[in-house]
Amino acid sequence: MSGEATASSAGAPRPGGARGFGIDIGGSGIKGAPVDLETGGLAGERVRLATPSPSTPDEVAKTVAEIAGSFGWTGPIGVTVPAVVAHGVTRTAANIDASWIGADAERLLREATGADVTVVNDADAAGYAEARFGAAREHPGVVLVTTLGTGIGTALVVGGRLIPNTELGHIEIGGEDAEHRTSDAARDREGLSWEKWAKRLQRYYRTLENLFWPDLFVVGGGVSRKAEKFLPLLDLRTPIVPAGLRNEAGIVGAALLASERGPRSSERAGSER
Repeated sequence: MSGEATASSAGAPRPGGARGFGIDIGGSGIKGAPVDLETGGLAGERVRLATPSPSTPDEVAKTVAEIAGSFGWTGPIGVTVPAVVAHGVTRTAANIDASWIGADAERLLREATGADVTVVNDADAAGYAEARFGAAREHPGVVLVTTLGTGIGTALVVGGRLIPNTELGHIEIGGEDAEHRTSDAARDREGLSWEKWAKRLQRYYRTLENLFWPDLFVVGGGVSRKAEKFLPLLDLRTPIVPAGLRNEAGIVGAALLASERGPRSSERAGSER
């Protein structure tokens, strides 16, 4: 197997805890690991393989199966996809091949891995992990998690319950798709200073405040490592904090959601055989 195995940075799990398995599909890399479901830490070294090019469902499924097989994993698997996911079918495609639109992703990945697979939106998985184990751990109210990267991913968690596929990076502000002007990619593309970018973030988060009245914002994505450069520049009534799980959030959230859905998913998979 080609690829890179890297140690977990999400915290050491307690021995003997219940385990799940998560795989996070990204535009450039696909990474997976077993997860301690009691602590949110990785229960083994993370394996990362390059995303196939073209990143068609069939080719990506082979890579997902290779990662799961490298651990000898046979239990339920949670898999994130950068797409809206409705009843196991991917309805959009962001930074992944357009042939994912309309694909029965859960069926395809079950067949490729021989395991029970739950497919979820990547931002939803990351947001759910933050609500369970990260910056919004056990928060009882309305938490809105945003990931600032190539686009803007969002996850809405209310009282610990995930409301899937919110896609709030695409709300229209000033006649434009919000992520086109406000993502980290826009900051980089236009060479914006932190101060100028913060003005765009201010308008975006204030709009979300006025629509959803959240109790907490959590900001993820790679740029969250530099949160001290832009979060203090925002003037919001809602507390806003950087994400806690960083690059492991998608893996952890996928494993959690798969483990929680497991019995229903297994019954359905069994009825189809």
